[in-house]
Amino acid sequence: MSQKVLLNAKEINIILHRLACQLIENHNDFSNTVLIGLQPRGTFLANRLAEILTTDYKIKNIELGHLDITFFRDDFRRGEKILEANTTDINFIVENKNIVFIDDVLYTGRSIRAALTAIQSFGRPNEIELLTLIDRRFSRHLPIQPNYRGRQVDAINEEKVKVNWFENEGEDAVYLENS
Repeated sequence: MSQKVLLNAKEINIILHRLACQLIENHNDFSNTVLIGLQPRGTFLANRLAEILTTDYKIKNIELGHLDITFFRDDFRRGEKILEANTTDINFIVENKNIVFIDDVLYTGRSIRAALTAIQSFGRPNEIELLTLIDRRFSRHLPIQPNYRGRQVDAINEEKVKVNWFENEGEDAVYLENS
């Protein structure tokens, strides 16, 4: 397997600050906006953005949640292994709120479709936006596009985009892997 670095830690940090600024431009003080990281990998990005917004840009009262979409996926029964659910942690009202779904990689769009279904259990949001660190073009199965993207990647065939977070893998980096 070969691996190519798409983004290093410094580049990721720059992108995270740009994404935070774009969120501030569109949501001001976040008084009617909540951030929801999609389990499992989107939570690292969501946590990091919430920290940047709070610490570096002095936004107060950021509401941050984590949403498990495991059993809302249309492919959850297709594999041989038994799936384990992640934790959903949404301790705020989503009714009439603006929601920003946050995930690390937008690939087929199926995770986002599952999240759209899952969030309905919590109420009816006013609006839902999507923020992704990596937008894989040319691989969408559903007509879903991000409102905020860190970087577009043209990965083809068997290429895989792997996002490493310091909190999980001990480094911030994005790789393009060939099998």
